Amino acid sequence: MNLYGKTIVITGSSSGIGAETARLLRQRGAHVIGVDRNDPMITLDGFVKADLSEQAAIDDAVRQLPERIDGLANIAGVPGTAPVDLVARVNYLGLRHLTARLLDRMPAGASVVNVASILGYEWPQRLDAHKALATTASFEAGLAWLAKHPVAQETCYQYFKEALIVWTFAQSQPWFLQRGVRMNCVAPGPVFTPILGDFVTMLGQERVEKDAHRMKRPALADEIAPAVAFLCSDDARWVSGINLPVDGGLASTYI
Repeated sequence: MNLYGKTIVITGSSSGIGAETARLLRQRGAHVIGVDRNDPMITLDGFVKADLSEQAAIDDAVRQLPERIDGLANIAGVPGTAPVDLVARVNYLGLRHLTARLLDRMPAGASVVNVASILGYEWPQRLDAHKALATTASFEAGLAWLAKHPVAQETCYQYFKEALIVWTFAQSQPWFLQRGVRMNCVAPGPVFTPILGDFVTMLGQERVEKDAHRMKRPALADEIAPAVAFLCSDDARWVSGINLPVDGGLASTYI
């Protein structure tokens, strides 16, 4: 899996899956530019500090990024314990806006990888709503749609991971056909990252204990990073529009 010479932008690069992905991509020869609201704790080839919840901040970050980008790994995210509006902005609307703004800088063969979640597996139950949100044309239009269709705090994380998967499915093929740019999702299960405790709080101890038998253990961040790296690489040049579970088999236990 050779990424030599590729320029790849990674959001959420300062911790967790983002940091491990940045480390792995650089080991494989990529030129890695990190984007995060926190300062990096690892070596990068470039870094842009940005709050991905604000459209103006995203636009400012875009102006600081390279003119050619071979890959974008959208890994930044906030847990469902954060306010609904912030979850919507970071985990969906900001991600979508950043990707659209960078698309013109991506040559044929470039790749976008969005980090979703196993908690997005119920997307078919709300498909019509997610498709409607996916058709909103901008960050502000998305906010307006959500104002008319409010999302409950207790399910907001799942909702926007579902929405991300549906948007990826809906948008991937037009971009692949018209531009040769691939877009896919990776869906981790629980991962040992700084926000794992927030997920336990979000789901509740009863749900966590009920599901504990379904998996061997939470993943380590460096067990998710290779899947992101593969989808960024030319080895995955004919993989587009998928949601890849990287969850130690957790998804299979719901059949």
